Amino acid sequence: MVKAILFDFWGTLAENGTYSPLRQTYNILRVRMKFSEFVIKTEHVLMRKPYEDQATAFTEVCKALNVDPKPFIIDKLIGVWNKNKLLAKLYPETIKILEELKKEGYKLAIVSNCPNNSVEPVIEKLDLGKYFDAVALSWKTGHLKTDKELFDGVLKKLKVKKADALMVGDSMPTDMEGAKNAGIKSVLVDRRDSRDYPDKIHDLTELKQVLK
Repeated sequence: MVKAILFDFWGTLAENGTYSPLRQTYNILRVRMKFSEFVIKTEHVLMRKPYEDQATAFTEVCKALNVDPKPFIIDKLIGVWNKNKLLAKLYPETIKILEELKKEGYKLAIVSNCPNNSVEPVIEKLDLGKYFDAVALSWKTGHLKTDKELFDGVLKKLKVKKADALMVGDSMPTDMEGAKNAGIKSVLVDRRDSRDYPDKIHDLTELKQVLK
């Protein structure tokens, strides 16, 4: 029986304010590697600890990828990520679903791979904090969603067993794989209906059917 629902943030609850910041970062840095490999390396550097400022964070990313961290490149990256944060908005059904789930007694949490000061301002701006019993951000915990420790920490805070939790997210490699690594059931949000997955919904309005 599902007692707690863990939500990914970007692409699940909220739309990116700009075209995928990670994809734009990949294009700006012009690294010679597959995008999937780039994402893994970038998230490990950028999203597992706090940085003094964005310039320092992106300089470390460049160094890890053997890219010269020229000032104009760093400025571009800062602009991309700030624009994403400033223009972010919720999906039309997000608030309605969160309110319904909260009234029905489900414990709710956000789990997100993110740099510091990226998701928190959006949660505050959109007044989302009141719906969630826990918020686990990779830069604070030191763990990404592919690390079961991130999920273990959230469930401990919620006082819920793995068997009673459900992960809802839009990413196969992080949300679905991460939940699998942690031994948690998962549902893929596939808004474009472009991927195969056993348990899939097209938007959050269909989540209630899954819970039944």
